[in-house]
Amino acid sequence: MGCCNRRCGLIAGAVVGAVVAILGGILIPVGKIIIEGTVEKEAVIEPGTTAYDNWVSAGATVYRQFWLFDLKNPLEVLHYGAAPVVVEKGPYTYRTRYLPKENITFHSNNTVAFLLPIGAIFDPTMSEGSEEDNITSLNLAVAGAYALVPKPLHSVLEILIKSTNSSLFQRRTVKEMLWGYPDPILKETLGLFSPYNGTYDGYYNVFNGKDDISKVSIIDRWRGETQFYNLISFFFFSDASSFPPFVDNKKPLYLFSSDICRSVSASYEKTVNLKGIDVYRFSLLPSTLASPVDNPDNKCFCKNPETSKNCTLAGVLDIGSCQEGRPIFISLPHFLHGSPSLREDVLGLDPDEEHHKTFFDVEPLTGFTLNFAKRIQVNMMYGPSKVITVLKKVKDYTLFPLVWLNETAMLDDETAQMFQDEIISNINMLEILQEVLLGVGVVVFVVCLVSYCVVRKRHNQSKLA
Repeated sequence: MGCCNRRCGLIAGAVVGAVVAILGGILIPVGKIIIEGTVEKEAVIEPGTTAYDNWVSAGATVYRQFWLFDLKNPLEVLHYGAAPVVVEKGPYTYRTRYLPKENITFHSNNTVAFLLPIGAIFDPTMSEGSEEDNITSLNLAVAGAYALVPKPLHSVLEILIKSTNSSLFQRRTVKEMLWGYPDPILKETLGLFSPYNGTYDGYYNVFNGKDDISKVSIIDRWRGETQFYNLISFFFFSDASSFPPFVDNKKPLYLFSSDICRSVSASYEKTVNLKGIDVYRFSLLPSTLASPVDNPDNKCFCKNPETSKNCTLAGVLDIGSCQEGRPIFISLPHFLHGSPSLREDVLGLDPDEEHHKTFFDVEPLTGFTLNFAKRIQVNMMYGPSKVITVLKKVKDYTLFPLVWLNETAMLDDETAQMFQDEIISNINMLEILQEVLLGVGVVVFVVCLVSYCVVRKRHNQSKLA
């Protein structure tokens, strides 16, 4: 009777172990469904969700760091046609995007519109120098007028330059170059980012993800436009502050930058640990700014075969149509991934992949961008002229680097801890529970089954004896 009870107990233990193991196995897909359901619910942009609370506020502190290029040999360029030699000065750091979104309006087609207020506050503690530092740089009015005024009218431009005692280059403070100064030729305020404070970016219209979570944060329209220049219209674009959840690192991310009025793609580079959180790092490919010969998507950014060497110039894009006709060219800092001739025409540049590339660190489950560095260089072009005195010694068209900027933000320690407590720890707890149940169940099942076999064998042997 005792032996029978023992065998029955072992069978019951094996059954319990099997049930516990099955329960652990079931928890794996069930747990995944629970996690995904929670993320989908909280990722929708509507009042009451985690995504909305983060989206509507200013969020993490965003900084813009500026490095301006200081020309060291202006007289040699003017009098002898020498190649410009530049030295970067900076960073000059400003706090930006510190204001919450405005005019938030929800629409019946599951989109939400908003305006993004723009402002910049100088932070001397994060800067190498003062806003009052002087630099020698390109005269924006002269270079702009040279490109925009038809050649038959260059004699008029020559008169304007001489009458205002202007030249191809000018001496200005950092503050003036960035945010504006009274220009004697144009008789208006001129600056690389003028006007800035008190202005708005948008309207943006983005999908809120309520009907399709894979479209959350994707831009539907920007300033009424649905297609962002040359990229194919069926691609979905984000502003890079967040992406749809459940990010697949085998697929590129598409993002939109209002600074250059275009969308670009970023591809997975590696997984990094950011303050205890595993994130996918996506970075721009060299093909993003490749010449139209190598990347046909960039053909609409090549408008002048003469200045672009028959559209073979790599590493720069003409975004004049985005800048009210101003002859602005964008590139990566120090012409990273650009044609060698760009660094031969202007000396003193030293591109570095690690310091000059653009990247985004995205948490794959939620799609939130937890760290990013968006790096862009602003350039203007000038060239030879037989009429304009300050350009008579210039030998060829030259793309002059004015400034490069790094817009960057990273989640703070408090937010990182909250993220780990509310998301990562719950996921880890569920995974541990799954593994414990599965492990304990299998061990109990195996031990009870083996013990049962041993007990039964001994019982049979005792009967035979």
